[in-house]
Order: sequence, then C-alpha cells, then structure tokens
Amino acid sequence: MQVSLGIYISVPFCRTKCSFCNFASGVVSRAVFSRYVDRVCADIEHSPQFAVGLDARLDLDVDSIYLGGGTPTTLDPADLERIFAAVRRTFRVTPDAEITVECAPGTLTPAILDTLLRCGVNRVSLGAQSFVDQESASVGRLHTRAVILDDIARLRAAGMSNLSLDLIAGLPHQTSASWNDSLAQTIASSVPHVSVYMLEVDDESRLGRELIAGGTRYHAHFVPDDDVTAELYLHACEQLNGAGILQYEISNFARDEAGKHSPDLPTYASRHNLKYWTRQPYLGFGVDAHSMLLADTRAARSAMEREITEYLEHAPNFAGSRDSADSNFYARLGAEAVRFSTPDSLDRYLAGDAVEFTSVNYSQAVEEAHFLGLRLNRGLRASELAARYGPEAATVFRDQIAELRALGLLEVNNGVTRLTSRGRLLSNEVFQRFISDTVKGSSRV
Repeated sequence: MQVSLGIYISVPFCRTKCSFCNFASGVVSRAVFSRYVDRVCADIEHSPQFAVGLDARLDLDVDSIYLGGGTPTTLDPADLERIFAAVRRTFRVTPDAEITVECAPGTLTPAILDTLLRCGVNRVSLGAQSFVDQESASVGRLHTRAVILDDIARLRAAGMSNLSLDLIAGLPHQTSASWNDSLAQTIASSVPHVSVYMLEVDDESRLGRELIAGGTRYHAHFVPDDDVTAELYLHACEQLNGAGILQYEISNFARDEAGKHSPDLPTYASRHNLKYWTRQPYLGFGVDAHSMLLADTRAARSAMEREITEYLEHAPNFAGSRDSADSNFYARLGAEAVRFSTPDSLDRYLAGDAVEFTSVNYSQAVEEAHFLGLRLNRGLRASELAARYGPEAATVFRDQIAELRALGLLEVNNGVTRLTSRGRLLSNEVFQRFISDTVKGSSRV
C-alpha cells in the first residue's frame, strides 16, 4: 500500500528567543539565512537518492508540507520561495495538499503574506501563546493581542481561512481569569484549529535555570505550579469542546463540518501531524529535523549497494561517510522502518555533520503504534493494529493495558483503548509502559 509523504522543514530563526524555549532555534545574523536555505534545498533535492541508500520506500507524492521552527516567516520572501521551489522540483505535491507555515504574530508583512499565497500555502499556524499582553511579554514575545487579531483579519481577507492558534497554559502571571480571557478570545476568533500546551520548562532554558535557582528573573516567581497548570489545561479542554472545537489529540482541537468526519477526527485536524501519530512516512529537513520511512524489503541487496555507492560519491554531506553509511545500510536489512535525524545545532548542520540513524524492527514498530496512537482521542483500535502488524500486535500489551485501566489512566470499550482525562495529564507516564529499554535508548520520536 502506498501512502503519500509528509514533509517537514525546520527554520530555526526567531526575532527573539522565548525564555522557556528549548528548541533548536535562536536569533542569528540574517547573513546566515541564505547559507541555511542553500543546505536545506540541496538536502531536499538529494533525498530520493538518499532514501534508496537507506533501503527505504519513498513515494514522491506529497500531501502535506509543514514549515516550522523557530519562525519561518523571519526568512526573506526569496528564501521562502526557494524552499518551496525545491520541494516542487523534487516531489509531486498533490493538488489537495495541506501546506502549513508557522508564523509568529507581527512577522506577517505584506511581502511575506503575498509570498505564502504565491507558494500555495493554505494553512497558517499563529504562535499566539496568550491574548494577555503581560503574559506574552513576560516570556519575551514581541506581539500584543491587537497584533494577533490583525494578523487573523489580514489572513482571512487574503483568502486564508484554515488557521490555527497556539496557546500555552502555565505562563508567568497567568491566572484562571486571564486564561479564561485567552480562551474566550480564541473561541470568538472562530479559528478552526487550536493547540493547547502545558508549559514545560527545560532546565537548560533561561527560565528553567532561574526556577532552579529560586530567582526572580524572567518572571520565574510568577510561574503557576504544576497543579494549577493542569487545572488550566483541563478547563481549556472543557471550554473548547463546549464551543465545538473538538479535542482529537492530547494538545490539539479542531472544528468539524457536520457530516464530513467522525467526531474523534474533526475536519480541520492537522493532516500533517496525523502522519506522526499514525506512523505514516515523513521526511524532515533542516536543523534537528526527524524523518521516518518504511523499509523496502523488496529491494535487492546488490542494487542497494550500487545505489548507495553512487550516491555517496555525489552527496557526502547529507549521507555521511561511506563506512558509516554502509554499516547502517546492512544493519537495516529486514527492518520495519528507519528513523533518522539531522544535527541539532545550526553550526553542526551547516558544517555538514552526518545524519543519525535508528533502525526500527517489528517489535519496536508495535510499541510506537501504541504510544503514538494513544495520543489521539480516537484511541487504539485492536482491529487496525492486527491488520497492520499481525494479530499478536493487538494483545501483546494486554497486561500493561489492564494495569493502566486499574489506575484510571486508560479505558477500553468495544476493542478501542483510549486515555482517560487523567491519563492525558499523565500521558508520559502512560507511554513509558509501552517502550522497551532498547527504544528508550535509541529511538527519538
């Protein structure tokens, strides 16, 4: 069965770095932008040969493209156009493809908006985080409520109606009242998709170091505690669902068109992100980008060796050294899938450091199917697991599921296993029950 490909492109540049951010992004000289786009475009154009060298199946039909970051709209219009041109030269973008670009409010200049439309972008994700100016400013965001609303209005006036807003529960200074204000404004905006994240403060971020030190810089002493943040998240679930913005994944909510889809997969659910949670193939380009391709077990070993030898002579930067590539190639024969990731720092990426590979065998694939599938409100369907991975896949975690049901973290009805409301709050603990030590040590999902 052929499944269309998803493409993710990382743009690790921002106007300012949020105090809580632990992503591979930051503020750099604009002189770096063009070099970065050169490397991304080269990797895009070499990727079909690269996939052959990995003994992986690669369908050139692409039905989702996602530019994330960082802030892709900090790029010059010409660089954005170069990226989209490289994708269209290399792949067959389907007419109905979902093409998303993340945008920090205030970066949507007339030239950028015109470029997005010209490049076929039909979905924009706005990183609002909050509609309360004090909360936004406390973590280093440069926009205001008025800027967010203006961006939404201009996007709609330009014909872009498929919009998503990001909100964060647990920002400094946030209270139940201010959170209600952000939720009410979000609902009133009538956007069809909303993402709600609970603030996770990395120890190595500026805010994280200040919290550990017990200091007051970066408004650290105004960060709500974990219990308050959990209550804010649960309240968001209640309010958004009540307004017809239906939760379909732990952090994601979308409106549905009556009669179009089942309630647990609304019309405006992110088609690109669904690829991650349902283990469909995707390619990632740029700093700290991840990919997953299914193995092509039909390929002949001799043909693969010929292809990888030819490719490595022409594209050593993306593939790494001949020795490391050969060893990875032979290790992956018979694998169910291969995951690989690019360097997680801008300097290493621009220097041409090699891609890191992880082979995924059958048992690891079944584990991934469980802990990724449980993210979705539609849950895990025993019949679908059995059809894709064999009948044993539907029962291999019987004991773990029974234990998690007893703890009130999972529910099972008519062959469908789902997280409970409490299970969503403790989802990381739930997922650990489905991950072997091998996967914990080697796979980055």
